[in-house]
Amino acid sequence: MIIKKFDITFRRLEEGDIELVRKWRTSPLISQFMEYRGHITEEMQQQWFESINNNNNLYFIIEYKDKKIGLINGKNIDWEKNTMETGIFFWDKDIYNTPVPILAILILAELGIIIGGLIAYARILKTNTRAIKYNKLIGFELCDGQEEVENQLYILPSGNFERKAKRLLKAYQSVTGRDNIKFILRKKDYESGIAQIIKERYDRSMLKDIEYAGEEEIYYF
Repeated sequence: MIIKKFDITFRRLEEGDIELVRKWRTSPLISQFMEYRGHITEEMQQQWFESINNNNNLYFIIEYKDKKIGLINGKNIDWEKNTMETGIFFWDKDIYNTPVPILAILILAELGIIIGGLIAYARILKTNTRAIKYNKLIGFELCDGQEEVENQLYILPSGNFERKAKRLLKAYQSVTGRDNIKFILRKKDYESGIAQIIKERYDRSMLKDIEYAGEEEIYYF
């Protein structure tokens, strides 16, 4: 599965990516903002990948202009209750003071709306002020009773996305031009069953076009 918008690409995490993710996940740059800060072995990383390589967890490598810069996810997806927990980290410091982090979060939130109105939650350490800022910009709110919790739970109500996130997208697109989400389903997505889930759930009113390229199906929203 591949998601594209602007110059940002999400590619579904594969086994060949996990050593790159482990390298950066265990670096002080990233681990300082994680609840678990201990060492992660190759075996632990492999076990983690096997536990999330399923249709209830969508992890993506983030690429910007063909360079791998981070990891983003919708995990613990409950397709019946329409909920998911989101997470993101960037190892490329060059993009920290650019629009890229907020745009990546916007794309994931927009993706959640497209595939059945998934309500997004996020857990963020209260010391991770940069992540809190990014998430609040698109409408995430601190859940009740989380003020004194170290790893705080936030929610993105659908109304907030409509009000805040779409204004940000509109402002960005006024400079760069309109760009639709390109959603690419491949053979392996049918083999895993995620393609069937997506096709059953996506909002038909948001679909702009479909193209077929070999074994790929490309949906424009």
